[in-house]
Amino acid sequence: MKKSFFVGALLLCVAVLLVATTGVAQNQRIGTSAASELLIPIGARDLAQGGATIAGSSGLESIHWNPAGVSRMNGTAEGMFSTMRYIADINVAYGAVGAKFGEFGSVALSLKNLSFGDIPATTVDDPEGLAGATFSPSFITVGLTYSRLITDAASVGVTAKIINETIARVSATGLAFDIGVQYHGLLNVPGLQLGVTIKNIGPQMKYDGSGLLRTATASEGLRPEQFYKSEAAGFELPSMIEIGASYVGAVQDNMMYTVSGSYTSNNLYVDEYRIGGEYGISLSGVHLYARGGYSFLPQVENKEDRIFGGTVGFGVAYNTGGTTLSVDYAYRQVDLFGGNNILSLKVGL
Repeated sequence: MKKSFFVGALLLCVAVLLVATTGVAQNQRIGTSAASELLIPIGARDLAQGGATIAGSSGLESIHWNPAGVSRMNGTAEGMFSTMRYIADINVAYGAVGAKFGEFGSVALSLKNLSFGDIPATTVDDPEGLAGATFSPSFITVGLTYSRLITDAASVGVTAKIINETIARVSATGLAFDIGVQYHGLLNVPGLQLGVTIKNIGPQMKYDGSGLLRTATASEGLRPEQFYKSEAAGFELPSMIEIGASYVGAVQDNMMYTVSGSYTSNNLYVDEYRIGGEYGISLSGVHLYARGGYSFLPQVENKEDRIFGGTVGFGVAYNTGGTTLSVDYAYRQVDLFGGNNILSLKVGL
């Protein structure tokens, strides 16, 4: 018991120190990061709780929120598919599979794809796109996650992500890492959970390709017009540090509730605070959930500068013959665009 108390207290101190250090060095160059698709959330269950579930997220949804939670999947294997209607008619499809391998830990593979549809191609000679040519950007992120329970209370996880962005005849490829820790029963308080993550750590991304070629005439000499390649600048990844806490309690044996809160320190955006909750009831193998959440951006003074608002959602899980089927839905309010609708389907064995 003394050891668990010491480990929990140490983890809490480290988390506070990390966040405080990042807050001092924060550089808020809003809108200058590469691979902003890494910030698009997945999983209706956690998004419906405002994304505040850094400490309690589990299973394949936690690949995005905190990879340490992958080792806390209920069964021995899971499969998940999620789809979201994002802003500006962008669709986000996400799929993942994962399994436990005894004392070795848990391994998961994930894929996120953004669909933009056909965009009219414009040029200097055809600024209105009357020729009818189109192009469709391709943004794909593939992740490999490893997670392991260190003790019954503590778990760690890491995700390596390969990012590829292709727009017409230019593309960029990058590598990013997420590292997460979760501790359940913090300070020997049953139901009290702590989570810490460091996300999107990696080298800068840089576009290259034939689309950067331009024709020009040299200012010196008698050389004819020829192709020159424009040198694209590098862009930093949207890295961040997050710390969150959750408390899981019971009203009755078949009624559970969870309240969560988190703090996010972004290197290229303003800090964010999130709160969320879930209420669940179990009835003869069927589990019903109601969820809600909200995020706060204290450094954003005008409401017009906020894009995303509150979140609500629900979920249904059914256990049959050792298999768990889950359906989760979430809605997130969006200013100036239609709200985000996200649906997740999960199978656990």
